Amino acid sequence: MTPITFQHRRFVARTAGEIAAEIADLSRWPEFDGYGPLPGITSAAYGELGGAMTGARIRVQNDDGSSHLETVEVWQPPERIVMRLHGFTPSDSRLASHFIEEWRFDAADGGSEVTRQLQLYPRSPLARPALWFISLLMRCAIARHLEKIAGQ
Repeated sequence: MTPITFQHRRFVARTAGEIAAEIADLSRWPEFDGYGPLPGITSAAYGELGGAMTGARIRVQNDDGSSHLETVEVWQPPERIVMRLHGFTPSDSRLASHFIEEWRFDAADGGSEVTRQLQLYPRSPLARPALWFISLLMRCAIARHLEKIAGQ
């Protein structure tokens, strides 16, 4: 099924390596506040971590009681990081099979141009309208989170 896709781009006055280190630091994940009814993150914890970030599994708890897993599929700072969000609790599990989140980094004077893209994969054609609405909230949450990262 064709994903619902969006991206945001923002200058951040840090190197890709510094930003990647912040992504790997799960104590920072609760800085994602969500947006409106879209929940923020309460906590995140590594499940499987075999020394390399690629393949790491992260259990994420949200402030509405829902949870999901994130698996690091690509860990290649300073170019990109790709994570697969899956294992959603209901009702998200009825709407989406998984999301793909990609962070791309382009070196710039004094920091990095960061592009954050999400692809949301509907479970069915009937789920697509509800997932599209969720994507609108996620767009706002991702934009706000990038602003927060850039302001630090």
